[in-house]
Amino acid sequence: MTVLSIIRDCLDALLHPSARYDALMRARHRAFMAPRLLGSLAAFAAFPIYLAMRGAPSAVEVAAFAWLIAPILLSWFLSRTGRYEGAHVLSSLALAGLIMAVAGTTGGIESFAAVWLVVVPLEAALSASRRVAAFASLLALSCAGLLILLSQLDWLPPADTSAAERGVLMACGVVSATLYAAGLAFGAESLARTSVALLSREEERYRLLARNMSDVISRHQRNGAVQFISPAAEAMLGISVAELLGHGLFDRVHVADRPAYLTALSDAARGEVRSVEFRLRREPDGSERGRADFLWVEMRCRPLDQDMGQNPHSDATREAEVVAVMRDVTDHKLSEQALEQARSAAEAADAAKTRFLATMSHELRTPLNAIIGFSEMIAQEQTLMLGAAQRREYAQLINDSGQHLLSVVNGILDMSKMESGNFEIAPEPFAPRASLLHCCNLLALKARENGIDLITDAPHDLPVMTGDPRAFKQIVLNLVANAIKFTERGGQVSVSAAVTGSQLMLRISDTGVGIAPDDLKHIGAPFFQAGRTYQRRHEGTGLGLSIVKSLVALHLGELTVQSKLGEGTAVTVRLPLVYTPLQAKPAESKIATLTPVLRQELQGQELQDEELQDQAHDLSQDQPALVKKSA
Repeated sequence: MTVLSIIRDCLDALLHPSARYDALMRARHRAFMAPRLLGSLAAFAAFPIYLAMRGAPSAVEVAAFAWLIAPILLSWFLSRTGRYEGAHVLSSLALAGLIMAVAGTTGGIESFAAVWLVVVPLEAALSASRRVAAFASLLALSCAGLLILLSQLDWLPPADTSAAERGVLMACGVVSATLYAAGLAFGAESLARTSVALLSREEERYRLLARNMSDVISRHQRNGAVQFISPAAEAMLGISVAELLGHGLFDRVHVADRPAYLTALSDAARGEVRSVEFRLRREPDGSERGRADFLWVEMRCRPLDQDMGQNPHSDATREAEVVAVMRDVTDHKLSEQALEQARSAAEAADAAKTRFLATMSHELRTPLNAIIGFSEMIAQEQTLMLGAAQRREYAQLINDSGQHLLSVVNGILDMSKMESGNFEIAPEPFAPRASLLHCCNLLALKARENGIDLITDAPHDLPVMTGDPRAFKQIVLNLVANAIKFTERGGQVSVSAAVTGSQLMLRISDTGVGIAPDDLKHIGAPFFQAGRTYQRRHEGTGLGLSIVKSLVALHLGELTVQSKLGEGTAVTVRLPLVYTPLQAKPAESKIATLTPVLRQELQGQELQDEELQDQAHDLSQDQPALVKKSA
């Protein structure tokens, strides 16, 4: 342990508690106390030697030694109260009093001690207080003026020293004052060096925080112009900090979010704390040239100086500034979108359940009522005196109702199998023309009963195709039955088949009621029925098109529905002539997941039809079938 460390520890023990936790204030207190304590101790040690060499001291000499001991009291005052400026004021008064006492007995303004008046404001400069420095300067000038006045009025005692002694004393006064001023200068330099070191350390600490924080800290004018922004913005936006200064950051805010961005800054400049979310354009990398990548940012802003309006010395006309903290909340936004999609899916599932219950209660109750009612009538044939013809009629109605119930249950079971992925395709070669004609013949009677013309166009040269013939018939039966069901009497249903490339194209069109645009986008959803459920004139469970859509998808085909309300509907099915099953993945999950919406957006231009077709083609590689619907 060195002597300096021992002295430092002793001084630290004398410091007031208010100065122990501030490095700069601690250095100032040390600089005030150390020279005074050391000087006083040196005066104590030299005083006996001086008495032995000089003899009995004069009044001036006693006053001088008393002043050398007085700094101990000043150090004790600072140690107890912590009033740094007050200690400097007392020190200036003590020094000025000593100078006046010595100069008053040794020649007034011409005394060797008068030059020490220059030291008074220099010593006060160490206080770093403008008020203390002004007080010390005024005190030194007042003392000098008083000495001049007393000398002119001859109110001071004459000096009893010779000219040679006065010269020596003047030289000693100048040299001692110079040495003391030099000590003050070194003390000021030490304090300045300490202040610079502390400031540099503080700046390095904040620079370290600014560089390593993921959040972006910025300073704005009220109009949004950026005066400072932390380096974290480079990692967030992919551009240099210099490009974001001024209105560079505002230019990257999404056009739709700029009003909210400026409003938040304006409110913060008026003294309010604001939080706003907006989109910022990030510089695309080399693989995304021509595409604008926007990320979501949350910004919390507040006034830079909230007490400015309460400070009477501040410039009230100065424009208020705002400090803001921004963070990337894109992942949070994507999670919100995923939750919103999940909520919409849950609501759609709940609505589908409601529709399913409403539909099933009607579809099952009607045939069950017929079965129960007519079976009871047959059971009471003796009472009702039923004839053989009536019994056969009732039995046929019971059979028809049972067949209807069976078809409804089979449709639900098929749909359940398709949605769970357990419906298997059994491909085999078959003639599509014969299957198509067979289905149309089955429905021809129903079309005639409804007064509808059923026109079938199946060329004789249709090739043999490979697929599931049972599924093919179900597709045709469902589509043709739907067309007949929703076509008014006197209308027409056309069924045609043709080969286009390596696909068989089926087209079923009608002149029926058509489908509204709002309902068209839901066509193919299980249990969905166009129109209001309780105002429908046509029976059905809403499973027909859903089953068709699933069967077409299982065959890797394509389903297109075009319709206009009041003008009819046209359904086009494209099936491959040779069905090639997809290779199943080893551990493919059947759990439906939500994919968050991409945050890529285009700025300044819209996607062309060609780009939409490319995107549709890319999607078709991931999905077995693509259902197109257009009004």
